[in-house]
Amino acid sequence: MRLAATTRRFSTITVVGAGLMGSGIAQVAAQNGHDVNLVDQTDELLQGADRRIRSSLERVAKKTFPDDVTKAKDFLEKSTSRLNYSTNALSAAAQSNLVIEAIVENMETKQKLFQDLDSAAPKHTVFASNTSSLSISRIASATQRKDRFGGLHFFNPVPVMKLVEVVRTAETSQETFDYLTEFGKSVGKKPVSCRDTPGFIVNRLLVPYLMEAIRMLERGMHVIALEIEIYTLSFIIGDATAEDIDTAMKLGAGHPMGPIQLLDYVGLDTTKFIMDGWHDLVPDEALFQPSDLLNKLVAEGKLGNKTGQGFYKH
Repeated sequence: MRLAATTRRFSTITVVGAGLMGSGIAQVAAQNGHDVNLVDQTDELLQGADRRIRSSLERVAKKTFPDDVTKAKDFLEKSTSRLNYSTNALSAAAQSNLVIEAIVENMETKQKLFQDLDSAAPKHTVFASNTSSLSISRIASATQRKDRFGGLHFFNPVPVMKLVEVVRTAETSQETFDYLTEFGKSVGKKPVSCRDTPGFIVNRLLVPYLMEAIRMLERGMHVIALEIEIYTLSFIIGDATAEDIDTAMKLGAGHPMGPIQLLDYVGLDTTKFIMDGWHDLVPDEALFQPSDLLNKLVAEGKLGNKTGQGFYKH
């Protein structure tokens, strides 16, 4: 089925999931002229998203119009006026030409959502998932519009990061792929194209790199070392300390953040979730083998910056 002509104007976008990613996607869409429905389960979650978006838009306005208070105010008012908040995903989807999902990284939950949305959205509506690690094809299998389904993987924080990965499955139509690419450009991002493979481009390269940094810490360590508080790991090491690994990659490879620092920033639970999923999918792949040290930290609730301790104390 050909996409309706109105979809070329992205007349209304629905974003399901008002967390950091979903609210960021909603923000960049609204500030670039799109009408947006932002959906989540409770008014409390939506109120939190509204506060985050307004605060972020204020920073954008000040940076974009540092010497013109009137233009900054106009930008802020127009951007926020394009945002509508709702707890009814089906009603929002019924009004939309594009629905972007940014909910929890759980296959069954995503499939159930899209199955419900499929019955509510117009036939021409395009569906996209912001998943960072799950199969787009498997998510799309819950719908009757596999040709109008693709991936739009934005990066955190969405208002700052310039990249979006546009993911196409074997069944994604060329028209849908072009439409998603055009949408990415319309919100100020640089789209890159990739097939529906584990991790797409960035995470397929990044996560094994992060895991190898963990293995550098693990290698040669005795089991007793794992029982010691992790912040003393600098003194009981495998190939190198966390600090030296981070310093080496920042100064030697020009990275803005070392891999151990990045693991804490991303969240150790997030990295474990991705790696566990890939290991289940391809259990014989050496790059996808789990880490005892990572598993231990996550089991102890030491997830990185968000809990105050991961590989480092924060």
